[in-house]
Formats: sequence, structure tokens, C-alpha cells
Amino acid sequence: MAQAANNEVCEPAQEKEIGLVGDVKTRPADSFLVHFEESGDPLNPKNWPVKKKWVVTSVLSVTGFNRIMVSTIMAPALPDIAAELNMNQTTSVMALSVYLLATAFGPLLIGPLSEIYGRKPVLHGTNIWFLVWNIVCGFANSKSVLIAARLLAGFGASAIYTLGGGVLGDIWRAEERGRSLALYMLVPLLGAAVGPILGGIITSATTWRWMFWSTSIFQLVASILSFFLFHETYAHTILKERAKALRSSTGDTRYHAPIENVQKDQKKGWIWQRNLSRPCRLLIFHPIVQIQALVSGFAYGVTYLVISSYANLWITRYGESASTSGLHYLAMCIGEILGAQIGGLLMDLVFQRLKKRRGGTITAEFHVPLMLPGCAITILGFLLFGWSAQSREFWVAVDLGALLLSFGSTLTGQTLQAYVIDSYPDHTSSALAASQLVRSLTAFGFPLFGPQLYAALGYGWGNSLLALITAAIGIPSPIVLWMFGAKLRSKASSTY
Repeated sequence: MAQAANNEVCEPAQEKEIGLVGDVKTRPADSFLVHFEESGDPLNPKNWPVKKKWVVTSVLSVTGFNRIMVSTIMAPALPDIAAELNMNQTTSVMALSVYLLATAFGPLLIGPLSEIYGRKPVLHGTNIWFLVWNIVCGFANSKSVLIAARLLAGFGASAIYTLGGGVLGDIWRAEERGRSLALYMLVPLLGAAVGPILGGIITSATTWRWMFWSTSIFQLVASILSFFLFHETYAHTILKERAKALRSSTGDTRYHAPIENVQKDQKKGWIWQRNLSRPCRLLIFHPIVQIQALVSGFAYGVTYLVISSYANLWITRYGESASTSGLHYLAMCIGEILGAQIGGLLMDLVFQRLKKRRGGTITAEFHVPLMLPGCAITILGFLLFGWSAQSREFWVAVDLGALLLSFGSTLTGQTLQAYVIDSYPDHTSSALAASQLVRSLTAFGFPLFGPQLYAALGYGWGNSLLALITAAIGIPSPIVLWMFGAKLRSKASSTY
């Protein structure tokens, strides 16, 4: 049944919910199978009141803001940290990037765990884990302690990369994907750009250690709020609890949830092996996940390359102070905000128009068309940013290029995320964990060769090379997905 649900391509949106637990048409005639009612079941997260959906989305968005902000907040303070802890340039950049290395491998465990135990316990557990190790970063008295604590904090922070998409897929319908992603991504995207700005201000006003202490205070407040405001969203977990309650109240052990039916007679070792190996299996065997990993991985890596080197550009080529150079990250911040908000509106608009054109049927490919303009805007941003910086043009031209670069990357990434959410409804977190592995590895590695790239080619030709690679990856990908995406999904084996 899982395979049948995952292989559905086009169905009237009002007739079915995509996925194992809500697929009305493929539901077996089993009077003891516990499932959501076919219409209006209040336990079904997709039937929750809109206000409750926005509250849950906002909780994830706020905690995502802090976790992502911590990934970049160190950028302008690296010289001060290096001087105090006796670090060279490579080691100090490692302290920044090792956080992202953890976000590569953390989701491979955390994503499947959220599909075994549910989203709620995983969110609360990783909130506490991240808080503890982020505090340790602030008290680090050696480079080894700082790097180790950053690595462990990044592991806890990585949960947001898989939980976010998983929860959005749990509670929002396909035609609402754009606006839900727009709100969810608004605050976390701010984090990546606001991090260096805040880091520069804190470093100038006090000590770099307050970067970690202040974000830990914020994390503590967000964690407490999440205990009261976040509700379980994963349908399999909700139905397992409903089946358990029915078995307890009736004394009839035949009641079972769909996922229990799939796992019946299977040993715990087999269940764990299938769940924990899922992200890697998706990355190895599913072309849709491979395409998302390639496109979003390169875009993510380049974003962190620019973030890690942007302050140095303004300090060395324009003679600005660390605090002033940090203000230029506002350009990237604005680009990401505009990309998320405009992209979300356009995504739902395009989806509705294509749905109407297809006579009310829907398919995940309706999200794909916006990838092409996203790629084109990214290329334009690279060229404007690179050649303006190379010739030391007025700062507005450089910041405008960075804004366009961020806008295009955000638009492309948001569209791809929506496509994967609707392509893998039962195991969204695992699918996103697979692509996050590549994204985080590139975000970890690209800043390490950024200085060498610009030293060898300059900002003009260096960014032109990145624009060329963007075109080579970003233009064919949406064409392949639009033409062959449905066929690839129909031939995909069960994600269980």
C-alpha cells in the first residue's frame, strides 16, 4: 500500500490525501484498521484550524531562526576568536564550518527518528541538546573545545532541516505549499544573514563569547514555548496513539494503525534498519532526491562561501571596519526575504493555474516552473556582484548583486523543497535529510576554498565561474523534472 500511495501522480485534490495514511482509494477493507475519517477528522493535522497550523509553523520557524543564525554569527568575529584561542586562518574557518558539517550527518539520524517516534519528542530533545552545547561554545578556553562544542551544537541544530519540511508536509495541503513555506522560511532565512550582522555588533560592543550566551538565552525561551505550543503532526504517530487507545479502551488487540500493519511480524532490528537507512537509500536510488541534492547543494555551498568571505571583501578592498562590513549582509538578508515571500505567492499562483488548466488534477511537478527564473536571477547576481567588487564600484552595485544572488537561490531552493515534500509525503523528513547531507557538506567545504578562488581568479572571474556552474546545473534540472518527474515517481520503489 505504501508503494501505491507514493506512486500516485495526478488525483483530484478534493478526493484524496496523498500518502499512506490518507489514501482513501487504496485503503483496504479492514474494520480494525485505524485511520482518519474521510472528511473532517479533527485529529488529521491537515484538518486542523488554520490558526493552530500557523502556531505550529511559527514555533518551528522561530527555533530555526536561532539554529541557523548560530551557523553564521561567528563570521565577523573570526579574527578576534583566532587571536584569543591561538588559531590560524584555516582553523578559525574550521570552527565556523564544522557546525555545518554536523548538519550534514545529523539529519540522517534525526529524520528517520522523527518517522519512528514522531516530530514532537525529536524537536524537544534536539532543542535541549543544542542549548547545552551552544552554552559550552561560549565558555570554550581552547580551539579544540570550541570546535568540538560547535560540532555537537550543530548536530542538535540539524533537526530543523528535516523537521521543518516534514511538519509542513504533515499539516499543509499541496495547494497551500507556497504560503506555508514562505512564512516558515521567512524567519530562518533571516538567521543566516542576520547572524554576521549581530556577530559584528556584539564583537565590537563586548566579547565574542556573548554571541553564544545571547543565542542560548534566546534558545531557552524558544524551547520553553515549544513545549506548550507545538503539537504532534506526524500522521503515523497520531494513528498509532489512536490505535493504542482503542486497544486499551475496548480490550480488543486487533485494532492497528497503517504503519503497524506494515511492520507486523517484523523484528525491531529490521524496522530500525529500514528507517535509518532510508535517507541513504533515497539519495542513492531516487533521481528526484539526487537532483534536489545537486541543485540545492551547490546553491547552499555558494551561499556560505559568499557569507564567509563577504566581510573580508569590505574590510580589505573598501577599508571598512568589522562592524560596518557586517551591515552589508543586510543585502543578502533582504534578498532571501523577498525570494521567500514573492516565491511563495508565485508558487501557489502557478499551482492553482496549472491545476485549473488540468481540470482540477494536481501533481508535484506544478511546483517546478519557478526554478528557471530562480536560476536566471542567481546567475545575474553572481555577475553583478563579482565584477562590481572586482572594479571597486560603488557599494550599492555590489550589494545589489548579493541581493539578487540570495533572491534567486532562495526561490530555487524553496521550489525544490515543495516538490520533494509532495513527492515523498510519508517520508518527507528522510528525503530532506538525504539532500541535506549534500547541502551541508558543500556549505562546510566551499568556504574553505573561497579565499583561494578569489585570490587566484579575482572576484570577477571567480564569480563568473560560479555563475557558469549554476547555469550548467540549474537550467537542465527543472526541464528534466517537468518532463520526466512523474515517470520517475511512478517507477520509484516504496520508500518504506
